[in-house]
Amino acid sequence: MARPGNKIIPAKLVLLGDMGTGKTSLVLRFVRGQFFDKQEPTIGAAFFTQILSVPEATVKFDIWDTAGQERYHSLAPMYYRGAAAAVVVYDISSMDTFVQAKKWVQELKKQGNPNLVMALVANKSDLESIREVGNEEAEQFSEENGIFFKATSAKTSVNVNDLFYDIAKRLAKGSLSKPSGTNLHGEAQSQRISFCCST
Repeated sequence: MARPGNKIIPAKLVLLGDMGTGKTSLVLRFVRGQFFDKQEPTIGAAFFTQILSVPEATVKFDIWDTAGQERYHSLAPMYYRGAAAAVVVYDISSMDTFVQAKKWVQELKKQGNPNLVMALVANKSDLESIREVGNEEAEQFSEENGIFFKATSAKTSVNVNDLFYDIAKRLAKGSLSKPSGTNLHGEAQSQRISFCCST
């Protein structure tokens, strides 16, 4: 809910990462408080909105959840172009997804918004028994690349709201340090629906 008198910041946020890392599950947990054991792969991209208040401002997220399949990779710039924030997700039980996540980070650093707020997310922390990627390695990579790291579990909801709250705080802080009228949203979106397409 927006707080009375609070500055409202529209912010485009994109989720990137391999198929099966739990991007859609993270968004559904954040936006609707839901989790499904069987989640159909996203086709192209799905669109969500959510409003989150932090002490500094109220952030209205327009969230693009992109498909993880390789054949959709070429479409990704269409979604991350003009984004104020990006969440790059990998599955702690799959080293391959971490390798791909690092590639996404490098691509965003080269092609994305120079003021992009970026998070590297180690999802599925509930799968500790079959972990392939240590948090220390991911934290070191995040530090080296000037982004922040968060370990989450969409299944148990651990750190999911904290992830988006941290992003909102960073966006609000960045917005307050910029001249008034700065638009964090990138291209204006004509679409104003709470959910689109398939998940």
